[in-house]
Amino acid sequence: MILVIETATAACSVALLDGAEIVDERHDEIGRGHAERLLPMIADMLGTSRPASILVDCGPGSFTGVRVGVAAAQGLAIGWQVPLAGYSSMALIAASAEAEEVAVALQGGHGQLFVQSFRYGPLEPLDDLRSLTPEEAAAAVAPDLVLGSGAEALVSMRGRGRAVDAMPRAADVRLLPEALRGLPARPIYGRAPDARPMQ
Repeated sequence: MILVIETATAACSVALLDGAEIVDERHDEIGRGHAERLLPMIADMLGTSRPASILVDCGPGSFTGVRVGVAAAQGLAIGWQVPLAGYSSMALIAASAEAEEVAVALQGGHGQLFVQSFRYGPLEPLDDLRSLTPEEAAAAVAPDLVLGSGAEALVSMRGRGRAVDAMPRAADVRLLPEALRGLPARPIYGRAPDARPMQ
């Protein structure tokens, strides 16, 4: 069985999967406080069972949320001596839609949006992850269907399309093709850090 950890956005979400089947899941939109909620949520779901591997959302999203999830996954993988891999929050949100092409837009820092477009059959990215202003995103993103916490801002700026407010859900990892669930388990921040070393 696979333990899936999802803390990249306002959702704190975990799931236990057996292939494409959901054995159990916990999902709560908490905003903040992932560090306090995550491990008790995992313990409540697993009980005395132990997964054979772990998948974790590497981002982009909340800087703190991403780090909490990745650090917890790394610690559990070491403790249980099980394989660990990652996936992208953008791909996970895209996987939950049913459309030929879809864009994902998540609220980023400094008023920017993380954006990326995907197509289906199987799911694959059409472009690279970018951090753009809403104006830049409106000009750069083509698909009419936009999912994510920044979807409304992008669609409003563009003046066309359909926005769906969506957050990643751990159980939806079963919808991701294998090629999109084998990333190194390290944070994807999506933009350069605010702090820069002194010259």
